[in-house]
Amino acid sequence: MPNTPRRALVVIDVQNEYVSGKLPIGYPDVQLSLRQIGQAIDAAREKDIPVVVVQNTAPAGVPIFVKGTPGWELHEVVTRRKFDHYVEKNLPSAFTGTDLADWVAAHGIDTLTVAGYMTHNCVDSTIKHALHAGLAVEFLHDAAGSLPYANRAGQASAEEIHRVFCVVLQSRFAAVLSTAEWIAALRMEATPERDSIFSSFRRTCGSRL
Repeated sequence: MPNTPRRALVVIDVQNEYVSGKLPIGYPDVQLSLRQIGQAIDAAREKDIPVVVVQNTAPAGVPIFVKGTPGWELHEVVTRRKFDHYVEKNLPSAFTGTDLADWVAAHGIDTLTVAGYMTHNCVDSTIKHALHAGLAVEFLHDAAGSLPYANRAGQASAEEIHRVFCVVLQSRFAAVLSTAEWIAALRMEATPERDSIFSSFRRTCGSRL
C-alpha cells in the first residue's frame, strides 16, 4: 500500500479585505468558502495535520492589504482557531521571501493541502511553486474564491476565473476536490490524484483520438 501523505494545510490570505474590504470575493459565495475553510482547519486539527496560516502585506503605496488596517487583519474564521505556523508574505507565492520551504522540509511534509484566496493569484502561485519544489498538492475548491476582472486583455466573471483555474490545476498541478471529499479522504487514508494534460485534453475529443 502507498504511504499515507504527510500533509500540511496551508490557509492563504483569509483576510477581511476579501470579505468586508475593497476586494470582496465574487465566487463561490464568500460565506460558503469561509465555512469550508473553518471545516478544513477543524478536520486538520482532528487528524494532527499541521496548519499554516499565510497573511499578505502589500508594498507601500498600494491601497489594499495595508499592514495594521482592518482589511489586512486575518478573518475570525482563522483567528479563533489554533494553527501551527504563521507566514507573512509580500508576493503571490507563500514560498517567496518566506520561511515556508524550510518549515515544510523540517517537518517532513510531502503534501500541501491549499485553501484560501484568491484561486487565480496567490493560491495558484503557491500551488505551482509547491509542485516545482517536488511536493504533492491538493486544492480545496470550495474553500477558495475569485474576483471578476476587466482590463485591456478583456473581462471575465469570478465564476469563470475560478472554474477555469480549477480545471487547469486538476490537469497537472493539484488534486482539486471539495472540502467534504478531502475530509472523507483523510478518514479513509486515501490519496486524491491529479490528472494529466493529455488525459484532460482527450476527454474533450470523444473518439477522435
